[in-house]
Amino acid sequence: MGDAPDRTHHGTAIALGARAALIVGRSGAGKSDLALRCLALAPGPLIPETAVLVADDRVHIHRVGAGLSVSAPETIRGQLEVRGLGIVEVPFRANADLVLAVELVAPEAVERLPDPPPELDFLGVRLPVLRLAPFEASAPVKLLLTLMQAGYGSGRADPR
Repeated sequence: MGDAPDRTHHGTAIALGARAALIVGRSGAGKSDLALRCLALAPGPLIPETAVLVADDRVHIHRVGAGLSVSAPETIRGQLEVRGLGIVEVPFRANADLVLAVELVAPEAVERLPDPPPELDFLGVRLPVLRLAPFEASAPVKLLLTLMQAGYGSGRADPR
């Protein structure tokens, strides 16, 4: 991406249309599993489109103007690790605008109404953070609902 700064980050990115969420957490926290459950959700009244994988395990993050873009390293495009099955091929998107970070935490670490809303910095861009307990039944829906709302207005996250 030219002279724009970029880096590789450990995590999993999924997209709804052109907007992506980066799922972060310790190794074994459930990043790939949560992504798999998001990809498996059929469109419906709450989430009218299907989520697709951008990258699993390693994600390239690129600074693009005031925002961020994510993509997968070429060697792992379209591949998702499914514990107990191995690596499976799934539909993917080559890149998307990164508008949300999802931090996987223990259930007791999820605030009911976080105030102020948490943020993380990636390459100088502040992204809203959704803290989720990854194995709650509602976690995929919470993630996708938040992704649908994140970054509206500018089309990208607020660079503050």
